[in-house]
Amino acid sequence: MNLDIDLSRIKYTFKQKPLLIGGNAMEYYGLRKAGDDIDFVLALEDYEGLKEAYPEPEFHRDLFGDLGVIVHEFELWKWICSFDYDFLSEKAIEKKEYLIISLEKLLFLKALAMSKRKYRKDLILIVQKFLDDKYENNEEWKAKYQK
Repeated sequence: MNLDIDLSRIKYTFKQKPLLIGGNAMEYYGLRKAGDDIDFVLALEDYEGLKEAYPEPEFHRDLFGDLGVIVHEFELWKWICSFDYDFLSEKAIEKKEYLIISLEKLLFLKALAMSKRKYRKDLILIVQKFLDDKYENNEEWKAKYQK
C-alpha cells in the first residue's frame, strides 16, 4: 500500500528518515484506516533539531514522558515508552522520505498500550494478520483445520 504523506510541510530537513508508527502504519499493513494525525518516531538528533526549529511551547507535548513535537497533523516523538528510534526502526520498511515500522515492532508497541481498548483492538488485528499470513499458503494446515 502507498501512503500519501508529505513531510515538506514540516520546516526541517531530517538527517535520518522518520519512522512511521501508529494508525498510518496500521493502514499501510491493510489492517484499518488511519486517523487524522500522523505519528513518527525520530532519531535523537532530529528530535533535538526539530525542537529547536519549533521552540514555542504550543508545539511541544509530554505524554506521560513521551516527548513530542506537534506540527500540523504530524506528531513527531523522541521515543515511545523510552523505546527509541534505533530500537523501533530495526527491520523497518524503507520508503523515499520515511521508514515504516516493521509489523513485529508495531505489535510490540500495541502490546505496550493494550490497556486502552483502541490499542487492544489493534493488537488483535495484528495478531490475526500474522496468523493469516502464516497459514495462507499452508495447504496441509488448510486441509486439516479449515472447514
